[in-house]
Amino acid sequence: MQDRHKNRDKYFQEQGIVTEKYVIPFINSEITVTRDLVILEIGCGEAGNLRPFLDLGCKVIGIDIAANKIENARKFYANHPLKEKLTLIAEDIYNINPGQIEKADLIIMRDTLEHIPDQEKFLSCLNFFLKQEGKIFLGFPPWRMPFGGHQQMCESRLNKIPYFHLLPERLYVWILKKSGETQSKINGLLEVRETRISISRFKRILQSDDYKIDKQDYYLINPNYEIKFRLRARKLPWVINIPYLRDFFITTCYFIISKR
Repeated sequence: MQDRHKNRDKYFQEQGIVTEKYVIPFINSEITVTRDLVILEIGCGEAGNLRPFLDLGCKVIGIDIAANKIENARKFYANHPLKEKLTLIAEDIYNINPGQIEKADLIIMRDTLEHIPDQEKFLSCLNFFLKQEGKIFLGFPPWRMPFGGHQQMCESRLNKIPYFHLLPERLYVWILKKSGETQSKINGLLEVRETRISISRFKRILQSDDYKIDKQDYYLINPNYEIKFRLRARKLPWVINIPYLRDFFITTCYFIISKR
């Protein structure tokens, strides 16, 4: 497991840097981020992605099912000059009545969708938390990308082996056990395997839920890698932008969607 995942403060700071440099400019092409907006992040963790929006004066709301992460977020924001504009909620999104919180102009989810079971149900429910003309930003790694199984979270040397998560499940689990991974870690990796999502399936879900894609970008080199590996972000070359094949090369994809 990388140090950035163990050091939550460092991870919090890195999230904010990537959101400020890449995510907000991407969003600005469809909806200008100003202090008048209400921003909601679902699956916010320690809410590092929300910091640049709060810095701009937006009203921000972060929801995460993990109470310990929300508690960390409260500590990280304790001295922020605009903390009165921040709301943090530790709860399952399905247990929140949309009337409990203000509807959002923009919902953001970065590196979260691939962890969520029943993505069809989840994407359908987002609309209840969104203003009529609101937008949704989603960024996620396709399952077939080199580290789509989140094996970078492994404690063993498997954390550096690309694509091995695509092996048949029984062989995959056997390798994890033989490499010394704990059952807790294996269960977490299997959850990602069960919720795996491809770009084509994501688009089918959008179509069935009557969403439209306002903007999309595919990255060969994830903007996150600028901090993690000092690699410059690079979009997918057109020559490999072929359905199904591209899922093996795209390390993250950015989408802005809205209701038709």
